[in-house]
Parts: sequence; C-alpha cells; structure tokens
Amino acid sequence: MTATPEIETRAETPYAAVRTQVTWAEVAGLGRYFEQVFGWLGARGLEPAGAPFFRYNVIDMARELQIDVGVPVAEAALGDDRVVTGVLPAGRYATLMHVGHPSELAGVNKTLLDWAAGQGLTWDMSPGEGGEHWGGRVEFYPTNPAEEPDMNKWVTQLAFRLAD
Repeated sequence: MTATPEIETRAETPYAAVRTQVTWAEVAGLGRYFEQVFGWLGARGLEPAGAPFFRYNVIDMARELQIDVGVPVAEAALGDDRVVTGVLPAGRYATLMHVGHPSELAGVNKTLLDWAAGQGLTWDMSPGEGGEHWGGRVEFYPTNPAEEPDMNKWVTQLAFRLAD
C-alpha cells in the first residue's frame, strides 16, 4: 500500500552513518551497517533521534551508488574513520509513505519521481562526476525488523529534497 505523495518542510537533521559505495544489486545487503552505527552511537552515549535511513548521495544505476546508511541524532557529533557524520538539509521535501516488502521500493521511487514531474517540481539534484548528486534523497525505515518480522508490513518513507 502506497499513500499519496505530499510536500513537507523539514528542519536540518544531524546524523551518523557508514558511507559506502555499492552497485544496485548490493543495496539490499546494506542493512547490516545499521548495527555498526547503533553500536557506535551506544559507545558514545548518543541516542538515535529518529528512524534509520539510507541517504542516496550519488546515483549511477549502471555503475555505483554512494549511500550513507545512517541514523538521526539529536546533536551533531564528530565522526571517525568508521562512521561519518553529517546533516540532512532543511528544506521542502516530496514525501511518500509505503507499507510493503522492500522489493517494491523501486516502483515506489518511480511513483514519487513521476508524481513530482507531473507537478512540475525540480529536485535538489545535479548531474556530475559519478552520476546524479542529490542534496537530500532519503529512504527512512521506521519499522524495527525485530518487532515486525513480516517484511510485507514494513513501513518506508521516501523523502526527496526539492530545489529552492
């Protein structure tokens, strides 16, 4: 089940993440990095301040994607050689909520992209070396798999930043 896309204004959100470069076929295995990020936060006494996410920084579907596997935090922190820190920028985002199996997300992404094109909206994205460079293209995963093992009931929220 996919809801209707909406536009919402979001505040800047600091986060901690593992940054990685993968092919599209490897994206499904990135969830393993969440354990590293949560462990890193716990070792520093930092609490998560929202749902974990994938932030797609650079997308080249034919070659590689640069993705931050992250968790929001209440206050900015300093990263290290294992975990990077950053911020999801403030601004207007086109959002879309989906309940269903993660394998459906490619179609859900297409739904949001097509909807925005139909609305005449422009993304905070520019072509560059290595592919499309996004200012804020995020998939949030509020469902805890330990509490809801049925992947068909998992909730995902897409939030793609719009150009000013």
